[in-house]
Formats: sequence, structure tokens, C-alpha cells
Amino acid sequence: MINFNEDYILENDVVRLTPLVMKDYDHLVHFATQEPDLWYYSLMQANTPEKMKLYVEKAIDDRTKGNSYPFTVYDKRTNQYAGCTRFYDIQPDYATLQLGFTWYGKNFQGTGLNKNCKYLLLEFAFETLKMERVEFRADNDNLRSILAMKSIGCVVEGILRNNMYKPNGNRRDSIVLSILKEEWLSSIKTNLAMKI
Repeated sequence: MINFNEDYILENDVVRLTPLVMKDYDHLVHFATQEPDLWYYSLMQANTPEKMKLYVEKAIDDRTKGNSYPFTVYDKRTNQYAGCTRFYDIQPDYATLQLGFTWYGKNFQGTGLNKNCKYLLLEFAFETLKMERVEFRADNDNLRSILAMKSIGCVVEGILRNNMYKPNGNRRDSIVLSILKEEWLSSIKTNLAMKI
């Protein structure tokens, strides 16, 4: 089970994931000012310095409450902060959690960074936390995100129709994907390792 008071650091030669802390705002705020379109599909907009501050504060508060565990993503190849990701909807009684709230600056998209992050996070979820299922969700219109999830081995489970509000007040359909522990151990881990 995840210990919300412990600072987990996940890393390989490409990326380091560290628990999100308030000082990381200084490393991330330029994504709000220079790349505001990163937040087009995000349920929580961080496209201004003020909204980025709220984004970081809420993520840290959710960890304090035991609702999620957010990470800052650092690209070791470029020595730059690249974005964020997190575990959330963590349900220890059912050995399941969701992996999401993932975003990277444009310079880090399509570089293999995401696959390295997902490898570390999935390995940690299944092999350390002993999860049986990791779920992913996205706006069904966010084709780039859906393709990225499928490319790591996620299986599409279905569509939650009209299930939540977008920041603009419209409703969205959410696609649900997942990876099961036996899938991770039998094939996905090996397949993903060959891609990183």
C-alpha cells in the first residue's frame, strides 16, 4: 500500500520522478505562460501563473489528504523539468488506482520520456504497491493521449458517456483504459522495456 508520508523517487537513465512540492512551482510556471494550450483537455486548467499555483497547491493538498500522489517529471537527458504525473483514486482495499493528470511540455512530447515514466510508474504500482489494476482515463476527443496510452499496452474498456464537465462548462465523454497485473508481468513490462 502507498505510504503518503514517504517520499518515493522513481528513476532510470532518462527520467527522475520526485514527489511534487511547492518549490516545483518555480520549475513549472513557464509551461503556464509559454504553452497555455497544453491545458486544452485538462480538467484543471493551469494556463496562467495563478492557475498553475493553484494546480500545484491542490495536488499537494490531495496527497496530504491521501487522495493522490503527484510527481514532478525531470528529464535527465536535458537537465530540465518536463511536467507532472500522479497516482490518484487509490483504493487499497481493491488493489487498484488510476494513473493520470500527466502532462509534458511540447519539447518533451514524442521523445520517449512518457514511456520511461510509465514504465517506472507501472513497475512501482504493480511490483511495489502490489496493485492488481491500473486505470487510465482521458477526454475521448484527446486522440494524442489515447494513442500514447494504447502504445504502452493499455486496453480500452469503454466510454463513460457525458460523464463530467469540461472547464468550459460543456460535458465530455471519457475513455477508460487499463492494465492488469497479469498483463504487466506476462508481456507489457517486457514490451515497454524494449521501447525505452
